[in-house]
Amino acid sequence: MNAYREEPRERAEELARLDAAVSRCRACPRLVEWREHVAETKRAAFADQTYWGRPVPGFGPADAALVLVGLAPAAHGGNRTGRMFTGDRSGDVLFQALYDVGLASQPTAVHRDDGLTLRGTRITAPVHCAPPANKPTPAERDTCRHWLADELRLLRPTLRAVVVLGAFGWQALLPVLAEAGWTIPRPRPKFGHDVRVTLDGPSPLHLLGCYHVSQQNTFTGRLTPEMLRSVLAEGAALAGLR
Repeated sequence: MNAYREEPRERAEELARLDAAVSRCRACPRLVEWREHVAETKRAAFADQTYWGRPVPGFGPADAALVLVGLAPAAHGGNRTGRMFTGDRSGDVLFQALYDVGLASQPTAVHRDDGLTLRGTRITAPVHCAPPANKPTPAERDTCRHWLADELRLLRPTLRAVVVLGAFGWQALLPVLAEAGWTIPRPRPKFGHDVRVTLDGPSPLHLLGCYHVSQQNTFTGRLTPEMLRSVLAEGAALAGLR
């Protein structure tokens, strides 16, 4: 009984160590230079703020049943605040939707210490540093891959569903899942909004595609709040959170 009670705590401690290690990474010179340049020059609206200016770790509980996989931190969002999707317009859309479906404690996310918590859900990305023009290179994606692999390994005992925001995250995630023991169908499933795939492996894993919450998608109506809520609600249900 004691071992059962301690295992989740130990996993949480290991995940916290992983997050700390992520935040110290300097493996990609181009990304290091860019994230630190942005943190020094800042945007005028945030001139009085101290930017995070480091890799941004995942956010959410160690016993998450649902994981959201994005692309990379925004230069003046996560790279400023130190938390995924926090402090930018993409995050405004995402956290409102998470709140609407019962997965977030509040509808807004402005900084790391704003009291926001996620219920049974963790947010991460295949690239942890803000890239120039929001476009990591394939080499940078592959260099960062081991962080995502380690994170999913720690979440594996409770992980039941993954919502992938955008084609970049989808393409980056599939090899990681294969290495972690899940069977990827052949031909590999293609990304698309509302695409749903169930993978066999350590336990069945439900994979759902969703257009990214970029301003380009949300401003043009390619991704509406209703579409986003629908996918998140389905992911929550498949993960046993609703």
